[in-house]
Amino acid sequence: MVEGRSRTRRQVGIVGAGPAGMLLGHLLRQHGIDVVILERRDRAYVEGRVRAGVLERGTVDLLARLGLDRRLRREGLVHSGTVLSVDGDAFRIDFAALTGGATVTVYGQQEVMKDLFDAAETRGLDVVFGAEDLRIEDVETDTPRLRYRRGGVDHVVDCDVVAGCDGFHGVSRAAIPAGVLETFERVYAFGWLGILADVPPADGELIYCSHARGFALASMRSATRSRYYLQCSAGERVEDWPDERFWDELCLRLGPEVASRVTRGPSFEKTVAPLRSFVGEPMRHGRLFLAGDAAHIVPPTGAKGMNLAVSDVTMLGEALVDFFEEGATAGIDGYSARALARVWKAERFSWWFTGLMHRFPDTDPFARRMQVAELAYIRGSRAAQTTLAENYVGLPM
Repeated sequence: MVEGRSRTRRQVGIVGAGPAGMLLGHLLRQHGIDVVILERRDRAYVEGRVRAGVLERGTVDLLARLGLDRRLRREGLVHSGTVLSVDGDAFRIDFAALTGGATVTVYGQQEVMKDLFDAAETRGLDVVFGAEDLRIEDVETDTPRLRYRRGGVDHVVDCDVVAGCDGFHGVSRAAIPAGVLETFERVYAFGWLGILADVPPADGELIYCSHARGFALASMRSATRSRYYLQCSAGERVEDWPDERFWDELCLRLGPEVASRVTRGPSFEKTVAPLRSFVGEPMRHGRLFLAGDAAHIVPPTGAKGMNLAVSDVTMLGEALVDFFEEGATAGIDGYSARALARVWKAERFSWWFTGLMHRFPDTDPFARRMQVAELAYIRGSRAAQTTLAENYVGLPM
């Protein structure tokens, strides 16, 4: 092994090559800002993670602005509404009619990452994979520093700004002192058991199902690939859910009308994902700025995870461009408050929608009747449907 040291200087050092880090890198690179993105894992791992699949209008717009939407426009599935089901009785929420034409697009996060990585290679965006033992130093000065080890070489990157985009378990949030950082968290007593199967979806739009036995979601990744979820206990093991048991329970919760359109087939991926709500604030400390899951987590019910990261990146990118091009500090000084204002609204929607659609350990007959009554109210109220639609397609940034 060759031992050595390397020292470089960049305007912005980005920690994490997930959606937040890569999108921020592309946005800053578009403005000629010198960026390096450091990622602990390899490209195959980051690109292979199965995550979000519903893109808000703002996310689609940003990808278009960056010239990264060619495949999205060709392969993405545009949805103008969604379906809510109560014990098998379904009704539709028409996003487009309720929000002046706004839609969402189904396009998996894996595909977004592939587009981001492919474009990085052609555009000369510097992404370093396999950056181990990464540390963030001196964030309270004007020259924060990143240290990491790769290939037997110790590297130091001197920066003007560090952007922490390395997810919930990354090192970035931990670089904010405990006396400065305040956290807010709700851990749910259940998870989502999800499968992917190469079978056509049961419907042209997503179906969110509230059932006495628990939540279910009928989703998709393409016209030939389906993504289905069941609410399960937090400690559930995928080994206890053979395909036949999963399909039987899914069809029961979806109800006979939708179940008749479910095409069964072997799953090629099966996972259990825990659910939590989390916010860490502030999202800026000195020259360190947090974005995406490094600062907040939402339960997946509201389809806000990656979209919220995009919102952060859009605001942070604008602020950093002003800082480097004009020397203006108003944007970076106001970033945390501006981002958190939208974060908390997304947290509220995801928390509300999760509470409405899931069965909690303390959901007694009275609480279940309240869920059913609220869904009945939404079904009959254009105002209630508009509130849901506005939040789902994405609030203004």
